[in-house]
Amino acid sequence: MTIIKYFLYLICFGTFLLSAQKTTLNLEKSTLKWTGEQITSKTHYGSLQFKSGVVLFENGLITQGSFIVDMTTLSVEDLQGSSKGKLEGHLKSDDFFSIEKFNESSIVISSSTKIPNGLSVSGILTIKGTSHPIDFKMLMNDSSWESSLTFDRSKYNVTYGSGSFFENLGDKLILDSIKLETVLSFN
Repeated sequence: MTIIKYFLYLICFGTFLLSAQKTTLNLEKSTLKWTGEQITSKTHYGSLQFKSGVVLFENGLITQGSFIVDMTTLSVEDLQGSSKGKLEGHLKSDDFFSIEKFNESSIVISSSTKIPNGLSVSGILTIKGTSHPIDFKMLMNDSSWESSLTFDRSKYNVTYGSGSFFENLGDKLILDSIKLETVLSFN
C-alpha cells in the first residue's frame, strides 16, 4: 500500500511541476521605457535596464514573480549633449529618484488573471523604498510580453515640481503620472 501511495504522490507532484514553469527574464532582449510630462505638454522620455526578473507560470497564469530595475541606468533619450546630461543628473538626484541611496526599484507580482490576449497582473511597486499596490496588463505578442503601466510619482516621495506638494508652479508643473512601457522576453 505504501508503494501505491508513493507512486500516486509522484504522479500528482510531477504533474504540478510540469504545469508550473519558472522562467527568467532575458535582460538583453527586454526593454523598459519611461515617459514624463510637464503641464505644458512638454514630454521627456528615456530608458532603464532590468537587473533581474523571474516569474512562475502555472496553468497559463503568473502566480508569483519579481522584476528588479537598475536605477543607475536611467537614461534620457529625447535630448542630446549637455541638456541630456543635465536632465539625467537631475533625475538621479535627491530632487527625483535619489539614485545613490535607492539604486534599485522593483515590482513583485502576487497574482494574475486571464484576459483576452494576456494577463491582468497585481503586485507591489517599490520606488525609493516606498511600496504601493499596482495593477497592469501584460499582453502576449509573438514570443514576448508587452506591458504599459502608469504610476503616481508623488506616492513614492518623488515630489520635485509636483502640484500635489507645491502651489503656483504655473508652466513649471511636472505631472505626477509617469508611464512605463516594457517588452519582456523570457529565457
